[in-house]
Amino acid sequence: MTTQWNQRPVTGSDDDGGEWLPVLDVPAPGQQRRWTVLLRWLLLIPQFVVVWALGIAAFFVTIVGWFAALFTGRLPDGIFQFLGSVLAYTTRVHASAALLVDHYPPFSFAAPEYPVQIEVRPTPLNRLAVLFRLILMIPVAIVGSLLQSGWLALGWVFWLITLVLGRLPAPLYAATAAVARYTLRLNAYTSLLTPAYPKRLFGDAPTPTKEAAPSGTRPLLLDTAAKVLVVLFLLLGAAGQTVNATTAYGADNSDATANVPTATP
Repeated sequence: MTTQWNQRPVTGSDDDGGEWLPVLDVPAPGQQRRWTVLLRWLLLIPQFVVVWALGIAAFFVTIVGWFAALFTGRLPDGIFQFLGSVLAYTTRVHASAALLVDHYPPFSFAAPEYPVQIEVRPTPLNRLAVLFRLILMIPVAIVGSLLQSGWLALGWVFWLITLVLGRLPAPLYAATAAVARYTLRLNAYTSLLTPAYPKRLFGDAPTPTKEAAPSGTRPLLLDTAAKVLVVLFLLLGAAGQTVNATTAYGADNSDATANVPTATP
């Protein structure tokens, strides 16, 4: 595995009141080989192991980066490069698992030819926002958790549809891409790669332009069906969390009742 992530070239701007948001580039939906769809998650098991190991390393590096950013107002270049590399690698694997692309992710940080690319720009960080980052990220982390849980609840349906049709239908693609981009921005915010709060879950506003779109997700446009799917992800995620909490609460009460001593006549 190479150890350097090649930041994609800066192309155009994505300003939001002076705040630049991390970008996800994924090709427009196209035909996929059915045999790779059938075996997609099985084939990605080695990649999931690598992502898990990189996640552990990134956790400790982020702690070091938090202290550095708290005192200097920025991430050191080496830490930014490593965390950006992990984010790019993880995003490629997740995009493949979510059926957004039909290309196997390389075991490499540097993958300039891979169809899934991200753009994260080094940006000064507000020290106060760094200090309270764990608190500030709670709302968006909850949204991200609900989105991912909701998508997983329907993931097998998307897999079956893609297996039958040989492609991911446009509304399913757009809704899945919206979750992938929000997750990218959440992870970038969590790891201090950006000061920009995750936003635009329901896509970008259409802008008149004569230039060809750089990718299927820039701009990311969601029709009504795709937006309904995103809302459904949130509702399914919330329902799943509620059921899990209720089940856990009921199990705890049952254990407590079973442990109560009974009076012996």
